[in-house]
Amino acid sequence: MKVLMINGSPRENGNTALALKEMENVFHTQGIEVKTVQIGKEAIRGCMACYSCKKTGKCVIDDIVNVIAKDFEECDGIVVGSPVYYASANGTLISFLDRLFYSTSFSKTMKVGASVAVARRGGCSSTFDELNKYFTICGMAVASSQYWNSVHGRNIGDVAKDEEGLQTMRTLANNMVFLMKSIALGKEKFGLPEKEKPIATNFVK
Repeated sequence: MKVLMINGSPRENGNTALALKEMENVFHTQGIEVKTVQIGKEAIRGCMACYSCKKTGKCVIDDIVNVIAKDFEECDGIVVGSPVYYASANGTLISFLDRLFYSTSFSKTMKVGASVAVARRGGCSSTFDELNKYFTICGMAVASSQYWNSVHGRNIGDVAKDEEGLQTMRTLANNMVFLMKSIALGKEKFGLPEKEKPIATNFVK
């Protein structure tokens, strides 16, 4: 099984990286293949609403979004980690996720998603909610932990002192593995849920 981990922080060895590394260690002990990608320093612009992806199957802006799209398609689960900026996720990460989720046409049904928020103090809950919306709009299963998926630290390395936060990350990883394996067994025995033809209701006619 494969997990794709997206680090939205511009700091290569910052607190977000430490939080995700705690999860990665659990994945490795469980025999899960992991690919971690850091996009916080990339020059990623937002969606242009050109709809080119609906014809070509990829984003018209040919950058790391298109590179990672294949990994996203092949993975069983995805972890998205972000530092908290003004009670929100990193803007670069949001631009990346907007385009990654919208431009990819493959089914994401029952892939497992987990979001991780990292802050000095406040804003974790709003960031956590913001990131989970990418999963819930496309039929993915959302992994939970023993607490909201957040860790705290101001200076680089401070997260290592947040024992509860790190335990939350380990629990999240273990729960995610269980969920991925359970879904794989369910798909094998029962298949995926049947889907109705989409109904789009516009509010302006």
